[in-house]
Amino acid sequence: MPGGMRPIRAHVTISAPRDEVYDFVADLANRPGWCGQYQREFRLTRPRSSGAGAAARFHMKMRLNHTWVETAVVEAARPRVLRETLRLYRLGRTPGFVDYTFEPVGPSATRIDLVVWTEPATRLDAFKESFGGRRWLRRRVKSSLSRLRKIFEERPEAPLARATIAGFEPAKAARFGSF
Repeated sequence: MPGGMRPIRAHVTISAPRDEVYDFVADLANRPGWCGQYQREFRLTRPRSSGAGAAARFHMKMRLNHTWVETAVVEAARPRVLRETLRLYRLGRTPGFVDYTFEPVGPSATRIDLVVWTEPATRLDAFKESFGGRRWLRRRVKSSLSRLRKIFEERPEAPLARATIAGFEPAKAARFGSF
């Protein structure tokens, strides 16, 4: 197996309590609100959007590289750690992970440390990552953490985008109890 991508590391300090920040980040349905600039067509693949077992699928459109990514929460130790596994590229053959660590900074601030790592399954996948994919992803991850900080510190006026379950259309859903 070719060598894995060096981890991408980023961090941000947010002026908000750790529990509140953790709950927002751990809910996969909130991802389009702060990661929407590079995670397109984000859909939940299971009804539960947070906690271990929550999962989603999204499309990443990098330069010269378009791929579907599947993510699943494998560890949710509130309010300290959130760990997700990734499957990407053709047939999900490339595994990876995302680690979020939440540390309190005083009584009302939180530092988030984020690590993204993949293990390319083929030389072609390794080439795609090395040919600008790593720099592209690092910029997008840092940008999304900045957007997350803005959400907490500047409180947006309009509601944030939220993901829905794949194939679920609220207008066609059954309405139990209504006449």
